[in-house]
Amino acid sequence: MDPNLHTLFKLCLIFANTLMTRGLSDTDGADLSFTQWPRLLQCNQTVLLLEMERCGERFIIDMNRVQPDDRCNLTHFIREYHVFSFCTEMNTERVGCFWPNPVVERFIISIHKHFFSNCSLERVLFADPPDDTLTLLILIPVFLTLAMVVLVVWCSKRSDILA
Repeated sequence: MDPNLHTLFKLCLIFANTLMTRGLSDTDGADLSFTQWPRLLQCNQTVLLLEMERCGERFIIDMNRVQPDDRCNLTHFIREYHVFSFCTEMNTERVGCFWPNPVVERFIISIHKHFFSNCSLERVLFADPPDDTLTLLILIPVFLTLAMVVLVVWCSKRSDILA
């Protein structure tokens, strides 16, 4: 083979390899401005609390439209709660803080205490089944296991006839 042709072939392979692997690196062409953005802002707790209160005011207006008897049923206010949660998350990140953080958690807990303090779950007390039922639940698997063992032993002794 001609040495010039061989060199040209190697260059073509290197060029093709470069084109094929160009987009495989995660940092190639990545926009790093978003990942560096939170470091530029300092978390201002005062501004954060003002933003949380603004989200809370909107949520209070929305929740006042919900009947007090329906406030323990999430299906009646799921949209309002989602908007409230989204508002707190977006405004926290916009101010330059992480979500959740102690300020946001305290605010959300105060909202929950205000609207959902009477929504305690009724605890279900589990009781043992009656003795007759418990005996059946224990004996049925025991007898089925014994029956399967007897069936396997019986079939293995009669393997010459069944085969």
